[in-house]
Parts: sequence; structure tokens; C-alpha cells
Amino acid sequence: MNVYATVREWVLDGLARMQAAGDLAQGLDMRNVEVSPPREASHGDLASNAAMVLAKAAGKKPRDIADRLAKELAAHPQVARVEVAGPGFLNLTLHPAFWHAVVAAILRDGTEFGRCNLGQGAKTNVEYVSANPTGPMHVGHCRGAVFGDALANLLAFAGYDVTREYYINDAGAQVDVLARSAFLRYREALGEAIGEIPAGLYPGDYLKPVGAALVAEHGHALLNMPEERWLPLVRQAAIDAMLVQIEQDLAALDIRHDVFFSEQSLTRGKDAVRETIEELSRRGLIFQGRLEKPKGHDDEEWEDREQTLFRSTLFGDDVDRALMKSDGSYTYFAADMAYHNEKLKRGFSHLINVFGADHVGYITRMKAAVAALSENKVDLDIKVCQLVKLFRAGEPVRMSKRAGTFVTLRDVVDEVGSDPVRFMMLYRKNDAPLDFDLAKVVEQTKDNPVFYVQYAHARAHSVFRMVKDVFPNLVEGSDGILNADLSRLADQGELDLIRKLAAFPPLLEAAARAHEPHRLAFYLYDLAASFHAQWTRGNELPQLRFIQAGDETLTAARLGLIAATRVVLAAGLKVLGVHAPDEMR
Repeated sequence: MNVYATVREWVLDGLARMQAAGDLAQGLDMRNVEVSPPREASHGDLASNAAMVLAKAAGKKPRDIADRLAKELAAHPQVARVEVAGPGFLNLTLHPAFWHAVVAAILRDGTEFGRCNLGQGAKTNVEYVSANPTGPMHVGHCRGAVFGDALANLLAFAGYDVTREYYINDAGAQVDVLARSAFLRYREALGEAIGEIPAGLYPGDYLKPVGAALVAEHGHALLNMPEERWLPLVRQAAIDAMLVQIEQDLAALDIRHDVFFSEQSLTRGKDAVRETIEELSRRGLIFQGRLEKPKGHDDEEWEDREQTLFRSTLFGDDVDRALMKSDGSYTYFAADMAYHNEKLKRGFSHLINVFGADHVGYITRMKAAVAALSENKVDLDIKVCQLVKLFRAGEPVRMSKRAGTFVTLRDVVDEVGSDPVRFMMLYRKNDAPLDFDLAKVVEQTKDNPVFYVQYAHARAHSVFRMVKDVFPNLVEGSDGILNADLSRLADQGELDLIRKLAAFPPLLEAAARAHEPHRLAFYLYDLAASFHAQWTRGNELPQLRFIQAGDETLTAARLGLIAATRVVLAAGLKVLGVHAPDEMR
């Protein structure tokens, strides 16, 4: 039950009656007619911009349209009052029975409440994490992992057919560095004193198990091989070991991908990169030319030469992009184009990539590539997750011994748990820097959002434990609660809480449209605050307590409201990938 959509239909019906009566022009574009909460709660329950957005096309003053539309809406049986504000905004106040129906809908739908068909089953690929398989995942990867996973959950809840994908960058120079680093640990595992890790290789202890595994499989044999023979063997063994570790680290955050796509596969057997370049060439989008030296580029490193270029400027990029290096190998961008072409061939109509802060400069060229490859039929949205600064009680956290150069994702999850990590990584917009304090995220205070929201769910559950001693038949999910007389919910605080619950479906839809799961985290905190406030009012005013020993009917209605609150909290937390506990320990 989306109350904004429901009331918008009332507004559109009123406008249609005005058109039928000749009071409003036919053929008006109604797409921008909206219903939303008013700027101030004192103005009513909902507001509409209908008169403001239709006035110019209708050739009328907004106020004139609003006055006429107000008469139409005032006749609706569920509208208590309509007021025209300012130049033509409509403020509506609804009868309490309308809000009571929201509670009934939540109790009926359960955790499916808020699910919609916005996506209409459209095949959507969300690619996230995609960290190089050269070591443990660090806390920066953690934010992109949580964001991408929550976004995938959100889109699935909104009716999209979602595939969660990880792109394995296993074909570049960095994996050769990984192999040489693992070979050093292999020699160490054989008893050789390797001394300090040379500059340019990966430090940290995480490759020691890889070295030991190589000894178990090959003994001393690798030592007798030239590098061109041992390098591919060690490289694949190290990549496989790193991927196992990455999957385990992600699983600690309850993150699992549907597809792991290897960059190596693009040129193994068939050459998908060459095929992609040839496909674009046939459409006149590849040419031989020269590029200007980028500003600030070192003259000694710049090579002015004719090269194979993609006409990305035709699709919004600022320069055309090189596809071949001077040694004849493909550029990273060429491989990325081929990879996205593979996604298109799999039938995705929406592509979403989650990038780290260091990839901002890559956005326009990738959008240009997808626009060209799909002939502007498939949209690519790229979400950037900004940096995470890690603190403990206000002090910066030092690097991890296991990783050698950074704090690992697993270190953080092991210390504070998955729920605080997931919620707090989403409790700030993805493109804003985030300070994550390991001490504060486990505090049991209102200032800790994840505790505050989970505590609301657990607190609501506690009421059902307490009511057993007074009304044993009022069990959550029982007919006594499902069929409660919700008209007994007349207190302003109760109605305000219901309005907050009613905002859940439109909030989810808006968050899914914008690809912004942080909106849900903010909403859940506000919902928890509304519930805690009503609990506090009951402590101060006995007549507002949820359990009224002398009035089973009123108790049943209030328990229905509590059950509805629990449902929405649980549903929202599930989308974020956070547990909804029945009690806090």
C-alpha cells in the first residue's frame, strides 16, 4: 500500500473530472503531478503540486486550478480537509480510518509490505567490489561491498531481476607481482631466509599459506624451473587462493555474488576484446589517430604516436580513448569495453557499477563505451564510494600486520560484527567520506544508529512477552491482533507513528529509482525514533501505555501497531542486510 500513489490517483481522478466538466484543458501531461509529505507537519498529512505544474500548459493561474481541485478532493470520503496554500499548493488531511487501514495492510502483507514492481522484472547487473585478487580486502573495499549488496537487495525488492557480479582483474601486471610475491613466500616455506620483502612486491603475512601450499604441491620442483614456467603456475595458485579468501571475507558480511567474471576469460579461446573493437569499427567508431598530451603529463614518458582510438567523444567523453598499447597489447579500457559488451550480450537492460574513489576519472569513458555498444539502449549508472577513515575511540587505527599496509575488512568485522559494519557503511551517502569508529559503533546509546534501530525491534518484541501475563490470547499473529479494532488508535503519537510506517513503500521506491540505499538507513532511524518516543510517552502517561490491563480491545489495537512497526523495521533491515534481533544482549 503506497499511500502517496493512492492519493495521487485521487488527485488525477479529480483532474479528470475537471477536464470532463470543461474546467481544465484536455491532453495535459500529468507525469509531474506529485503527492508527498508537506514541508511542515502542521500543514496536513500530504501535499500535491498539481496546480503548480499544470498551470502554464493549462493557461490558468495555479490558484484557480487549486481552488477547483480542492472542491473535488474535499468530496472524497477519506479526505477530512483540503487547504490551498500560497500560490496553489494543495494540503490534504485524511481521516484517521485511512491511516488505520495502513496498519491493517502491514499486518496482512507482513515483510512483503513495501515490495513493488517498479523494475517489472528488468534484467539488472550490479557489479561491485571487483577488488584486484592480490591480497585481503581492506576497509575501503568494505564500503563498496556493503553498498553494492544493499543496492542489489533494494532493487530486487523493487521488482528488478538482479544479478550480483564480481569482475576479477586477473590479467594485468599486478597479478604477476602477486605471483612473484607468492614465489618469495614459497622459497621461505622451503626454509630459505628471504629477509625484508623487496620494494614492489606485496608485503604482509597473507601469502605465507600460499607459499606453504605451493611446497605441498610442488616440493622443490619450482626452484628448478625458469620464470616463464613457474610464473603461470604460481600466478594461478595465488589468484585462486586470494579469491577463496575474498569470498570468505565477503561471506563474513553475508555478501555472496552470483557471478565471478574473469578478465582472463576475455582472451582465453576467443578474443572478445578484438571482437568488440571489430564490432565498433564496422560502425565507424574506431580510427587511427593521435592524442594530445594530457595536461601535467611528464614529457619524458609521453609517446606521441598514431594509435587505435575509440570515438568516445561522440558519446559525451572529453577525449577519444586509446585501445592498444605501443607493444600491441590491449589497454585496460579496451578489456573493460569487451567485458561490458559481454554483459550486454547476456541481455541486461540496466547496468550498475560500484567504483572506488580512485576511479572517478573512469566514469565518462565507461558511460561512453556502454552507450556506443548498446546504441544508447542500455543505461549504465556508476556509483562512487568515497574513502573510509578508521578510528578507535577517536584515534586513527594502525595498519594490519596480516596485510602489511592496510586494515583488512575481516579485522573490522571480527572486532565489531557484521551488523554495525553494514548499517554504518550505509548511514552516510556513498559519495561522501565516512569516519568509522570501532568503539562508537558498538555503544548501546541513541547516538549509535545501528543499536538504536535494532533496539527498537527488540523493544517491540518485548511487549509481546510482557502481555502474556495480562492477555495470554494476544499472541503476535493471532486473530485478536490481526482483527483488532484499529479505530481505537486515536492518540496523536500513534497516528504520527502510523504515518511514518506508511512512508515505507514510497521511500523504498524512491531509493530504488535513485540507487540510494542510504535513504532506507536514515528512514529506519527516524522510524525507530518515533517508536521510542511513543514508548517514552507511555512511561510518562499511563493511559498511553501499550498494555492496558483494563481494556483488551485497546491493548489489541496497540499491539497491532507494535507488530506493524516490527514488520517494517525487520523488512527494512533485511534489505540493508542487517539482522532484526528479538532481544539485545
